[in-house]
Amino acid sequence: MIELKNLTKRYGTVLAVDHVNLNVAKGEIFGFIGPNGAGKTTTIRMMGGIMEPTEGFVVIDGINLDDDPENVKKRIGFIPDRPFLYEKLTGMEFMRFSADLYGVDGNIFSERSISLLKKFGIIDWSHELIESYSHGMKQRLIISAALLHEPAVIIVDEPMVGLDPAAIKMVKNLLRDLAEGGTTIFMSTHTLEIAEDLCHRIGIIHRGTLIATGTTGDLKHAAGIHEADLEEAFLKLTEEQIFL
Repeated sequence: MIELKNLTKRYGTVLAVDHVNLNVAKGEIFGFIGPNGAGKTTTIRMMGGIMEPTEGFVVIDGINLDDDPENVKKRIGFIPDRPFLYEKLTGMEFMRFSADLYGVDGNIFSERSISLLKKFGIIDWSHELIESYSHGMKQRLIISAALLHEPAVIIVDEPMVGLDPAAIKMVKNLLRDLAEGGTTIFMSTHTLEIAEDLCHRIGIIHRGTLIATGTTGDLKHAAGIHEADLEEAFLKLTEEQIFL
């Protein structure tokens, strides 16, 4: 469902992402972790078509992003780490704006948008200006908008930022349900407990290089600390640069 082939990004002499190769299957929740500055957000922005790679390519659902970017983007729900929104719109107006971008049929927009806003607990604020929303409410709105067109792939950068414990639990359950229904989820996070709890497989990126991929058990095995948790495995792998 997702294929990254030699994906590379250079900024002058700085190699931010270094020839990353990766395949993520349909219905898989794939966790993407790494230290600050490792290349996570750059990789995600290239996957979402926001940033052009220096080398390599991204394939979503069998379609090369370079060949047909509009079609690929319609298959993706992109949830950034910071919810940049048009704050002079109401929540419902932003949902309508997002629906128009993705070509959501007007006949199903109302039912789907109301259902999502109810699910995320912001339906009572749907006709209030976004500038009056808290950070957590803005995050819930951007997630709602990303799900409007029922994407085949969801790309998420730090999905739990600004959410309270109840909302975190709800989002985790939602992602599990979506994956069980066949949606592929690529999730970057600094919260290793969430990655360990949610993800079928995890990739560790360090200094732009994908140094390890596998289940939590695979990563512990690679780190040689079978009884440890993911945090200890992550620290050992990034410290010692163990390659699988």
